[in-house]
Amino acid sequence: MRIELMAFVTGAALACVIAPSVAQNTVVPVTIDNFVFEPARVTVKAGTTVTWTNRDDIPHTVAAKERQFKSKVMDTDESYSFTFSTPGEYTYFCSLHPHMTGTIVVEGTTGSGASQ
Repeated sequence: MRIELMAFVTGAALACVIAPSVAQNTVVPVTIDNFVFEPARVTVKAGTTVTWTNRDDIPHTVAAKERQFKSKVMDTDESYSFTFSTPGEYTYFCSLHPHMTGTIVVEGTTGSGASQ
């Protein structure tokens, strides 16, 4: 019985240590459909991965205005992911259809919770 108790305590302690990094390494989806990024503005914590998925029937890209990231041309149902590690505001667009724009706001890992 003592061994079971130790395993339980160790497991609980391990869960407390692992939980913060899991919360920071989340994936936030953005869809591309009907020539629109949805949602067009996303706020995340540093360490979050944003995944764009093209649901449109024509190709699109995701390209940061300041060139921090750029996808290949994505056909229908293809995806591109980027992990944001530095706080700041990232404006992006589709290089094939420049009128399509979006913004990712990256907050530091401390403070209030990230919203989508």
